[in-house]
Amino acid sequence: MSAAWWDRLSDGLSKTRDAIQSRVASVTGRTPALDDAFFEGLEEALILADAGASAAADLVEHLRDLVRRERLREPAEALERLVGVIADAFPPESRDPLSDLPAVILLVGVNGSGKTTTAGKLAYEARGAGRRVVIGSADTYRAAAIEQLRVWADRAGATVVERQRGADPASVAFEAVAAGQQTGADLVLIDTAGRLHTSPDLMEELKKVDRVVRKRSEAPVRSLLVLDATAGQNALQQAREFHAALGLDGVVLTKLDGTATGGIVIGVAFELDLPIVRIGVGEAPEDMHAFDACEFARALLGVRDTQV
Repeated sequence: MSAAWWDRLSDGLSKTRDAIQSRVASVTGRTPALDDAFFEGLEEALILADAGASAAADLVEHLRDLVRRERLREPAEALERLVGVIADAFPPESRDPLSDLPAVILLVGVNGSGKTTTAGKLAYEARGAGRRVVIGSADTYRAAAIEQLRVWADRAGATVVERQRGADPASVAFEAVAAGQQTGADLVLIDTAGRLHTSPDLMEELKKVDRVVRKRSEAPVRSLLVLDATAGQNALQQAREFHAALGLDGVVLTKLDGTATGGIVIGVAFELDLPIVRIGVGEAPEDMHAFDACEFARALLGVRDTQV
């Protein structure tokens, strides 16, 4: 992990970290012992950070076991051990779907979650690594989305496939995949329209896009859900619905810098057992980065690795 990324991640999680540390400090200020009050306060802090009640209870119970086995006495020691407990709660690392190329990536999510910006940042990242990239502008309902993708594509040196406003999203996705195959692209990113997870008609339309893409593509197709971290527990409900509809391959968490509830990253991974593929802590391309469970846990708790 570079020092620059650590600084961005740490700054981005500062609101969540401050809230957790404040709650823990209020408990340890009354008694420095690793007693029931400490663990209850820590569990409450994780719940308030939107880790979810089940995840928080499980994490704290694991920490209790560690404290007993290692006979720890200091809260600081317990928090250091909590880094590993949180990191272990995430699904085991597998090959990055954005590096296992060629691939077609379907970006899905609700309105305002940051799908279009994410498509641009992923294109920028891939082009920086020397990959050939095609972006399909399948959000045909919003003219601003097409304009936004053009700006990102020009910046990254990627190709955009677009059609007039109101065109069938599935046809745009089909043409993007075809263009990727014709040009030998390493990565095809398809930006879909934002849709409420509670709308059956819109979810059926998304399933159609998914079917068309999978039928046309010769490369593996992966569906990534883009979640706005500021949505808190509502983001978890979104993840449930999209996962049920599509069978997601991973999650991208955006806007972690704008919330005191960054624990939602833990909640999504814990409940759905989905890998967190990327996290975003700002608007610049370098503010999105591959997820690392241990560095995330350290930044969340303010426990810096001496090797950073």
